[in-house]
Amino acid sequence: MKLGHLVIKVKDITTMVKFYKNVLGLQVTEKIENKMIFMSASNDSSHELGLMSISKNANYPNKADTGLYHFAWQMDTFDSLKQLYSKLKKNKIPILGIGDHGISIGVYFNDPEKNEIEVYYELPKHKWPKTNIFNGKFPINLEECINNEN
Repeated sequence: MKLGHLVIKVKDITTMVKFYKNVLGLQVTEKIENKMIFMSASNDSSHELGLMSISKNANYPNKADTGLYHFAWQMDTFDSLKQLYSKLKKNKIPILGIGDHGISIGVYFNDPEKNEIEVYYELPKHKWPKTNIFNGKFPINLEECINNEN
């Protein structure tokens, strides 16, 4: 079993589609007029993300309540993560933080409707420690790596 897709209720579906296309490179795979848009990062999936249009007057969830904390997109390579990080900076999208998870490193930011997103790179499984996989330090510092390239 694996997670197949995530559906987010959104106030402004047009702005959200532009964001996910321009920032994350997702493509629209299907539409249900005035209701839903399905998007994918790959050619072998009908969608990983669904955007469901709701009232523009809907309230945002309170961060202190239960519900979705964030969702994540896994990058194929560390270089892909570096490129996306640079793209976020170039587009002045505020970085909420960089998470060092030992076997992975992630960059956190919000979409236009304040849904928190993580993009991350994870080491190949054969490089994981035998225990406590989320302890330790990722072998490369993302920010230092970016700064050294500039």
